[in-house]
Amino acid sequence: MTVDQQRLANAIRALSMDAVQAANSGHPGMPMGMADVATVLFTQFLKFDPQVPKWPDRDRFVLSAGHGSMLIYSLLHLTGYDQPTMDDIRNFRQLHSVCAGHPENTELPGVECTTGPLGQGLAMAVGMAMAERHLNANFGDDLVDHKTWVVAGDGCLMEGLNHEAIGLAGVNKLGRLNVLWDDNNITIDGDTSLSTCEDILARYAATGWHTVRCDGHDFADIARALAEAEADPRPSLVACKTVIGKGAPNKQGGHNVHGAPLGGDEIAAARDYLGWDAAPFEVPADIMSGWRTLGARGSETRAAWEARLASSSARGDFERRLAGVADLASPALEGYIADLVASPQKVATRKASEMALGPLTEKLPHLVGGSADLTGSNLTKTKSTEPFGAANYAGRHVYYGIREFGMAAAMNGMALHGGVVPYGGTFLVFSDYCRNAIRMSAVQHAQVVYVMTHDSIGLGEDGPTHQPVEHVMSLRMIPNLNVYRPADVIETAECWALSLETTGTPSVLALSRQNLPQLRGAGDEGWTRASNRSAKGAYRLKAADAARKVVLVATGSEVEIAVNAAKLLEGQGIGADVVSMPCAELFDAQSAAYKADILPRDALIVSIEAGVTMGWERYTGLDGINIGIDRFGASAPADALYDYFGLTVDKIVPRILEKLAN
Repeated sequence: MTVDQQRLANAIRALSMDAVQAANSGHPGMPMGMADVATVLFTQFLKFDPQVPKWPDRDRFVLSAGHGSMLIYSLLHLTGYDQPTMDDIRNFRQLHSVCAGHPENTELPGVECTTGPLGQGLAMAVGMAMAERHLNANFGDDLVDHKTWVVAGDGCLMEGLNHEAIGLAGVNKLGRLNVLWDDNNITIDGDTSLSTCEDILARYAATGWHTVRCDGHDFADIARALAEAEADPRPSLVACKTVIGKGAPNKQGGHNVHGAPLGGDEIAAARDYLGWDAAPFEVPADIMSGWRTLGARGSETRAAWEARLASSSARGDFERRLAGVADLASPALEGYIADLVASPQKVATRKASEMALGPLTEKLPHLVGGSADLTGSNLTKTKSTEPFGAANYAGRHVYYGIREFGMAAAMNGMALHGGVVPYGGTFLVFSDYCRNAIRMSAVQHAQVVYVMTHDSIGLGEDGPTHQPVEHVMSLRMIPNLNVYRPADVIETAECWALSLETTGTPSVLALSRQNLPQLRGAGDEGWTRASNRSAKGAYRLKAADAARKVVLVATGSEVEIAVNAAKLLEGQGIGADVVSMPCAELFDAQSAAYKADILPRDALIVSIEAGVTMGWERYTGLDGINIGIDRFGASAPADALYDYFGLTVDKIVPRILEKLAN
């Protein structure tokens, strides 16, 4: 028996309004307004199989308007995913419920990415579409041939990030990307005319998108528009004219239905209006059966794909691509590090990163790099990475343009898609432009590597607008983010290895513009993953010769300064350890015994970093010395700046001697 589409859609409306009401919190307006569009998408267009939710060639569905999370929770339950159960939906927005206030990719297999910060879901979908085209270029239609579908609201399209994301999609002709715009003319404050007069479709068309309109409550018209979008070779925006809160007779169409429960009286009125007489959290058997039957329609397609994979000569390469690089990164660097031990190199760590990327990109086809219009400065392109674009989707270097936020969000999408490990570069000071996407990398456990160069006043004459001061420490504040600031060419290679081995944690590589001497080599003969000294986050680079009275702990370009300060102290009979701390997060994870050995409390502990000193007290204690820069920088050559800000041996050692004397 075929169930009427309207009744299928009304199941979404009923579950959404009931869950929000039970939680006394949430957003019923969007899921009720987009229920008809979502029903057409999930029953006629979307390729998926609830029994194998991570099937690699499934279509990706992204709810960019993540506040309307009950839309996807309802769809996942109705189509037959193991989770969320009806009990999960009853516990919407409660502690430990998989039905969180906004969809979280770590909670439910059917949620492709965590959304809520408006615009980022759509921007991540751009990255997913890029990953699909890239893998298709490598493995062909038999193994990779899927689309990315997005539901986005007015807020997603107003965010500045949207400009960056759709430009990236347009120039790369990502025709497998289709955005369904919930065009309801409502934001939280009221009618959209309060804040915008923009012709959205004209803007999208201007960036190379196909656009089409439909009545978001006419099932046939929705299907027509989605079919047109699916067939067009350009990325598509489908403007679905909807009524927010559709089905709530006294509140639909107004902004008050956006983010508050309907209330008992309005829910009763909605049940009458919709002809829905089932109790809260109950779906009539024929409607549930209809949804489950439609949800199972992808199983044959999935089985056929599995058969193609089983017989494909590319199966091994394809499965290795999906497996990632965690076990491959260090072996790829062993010969390179052996060469450094034999022939030391004095280079900037941004150059050291490029050098490490040479063997990594040669041996690991998973790596797809890029830069936000700073390729020649970030040094992210190698001989193995041809440009990615419509003319060559097999390319592995993306020219993101001046789109730091768009780049970061797209890389999140690539990483979450699978089969690609993305890295991208910009200046460290511009991490502020993409900070929320970096945070979302961490929230989603997405393996993204941020190559952030020009990491301090050491960049010199460009001055305080370009000199990061607070950035390294502020990035360290983000949970589940490893911030690496290597001191030399070997540490840089080690930090690259660690970035590629920590699959559930994104990484930031903070790299110098200025050349730094190679401090490592002796003892690194026969280097392997097991001998990666940076893996503990901090280690004793040099032990004191005289009786230890001082421990100098430094990062990046200041480790060289610490080494030279230690020599001067030793010349005066004062024993000084030098500790390099390339990654504070990894050091914090070590045992108490290890940390006590590296930073013993019977010594004066001195931190040296060309950035804010806030936060270093946790390592130096209140009686230690924190040497850094607690103001903005200045425009001058790097050497002059280091002297002016007191980051030289001649200015550091007297401070230590004075402290020891007192």
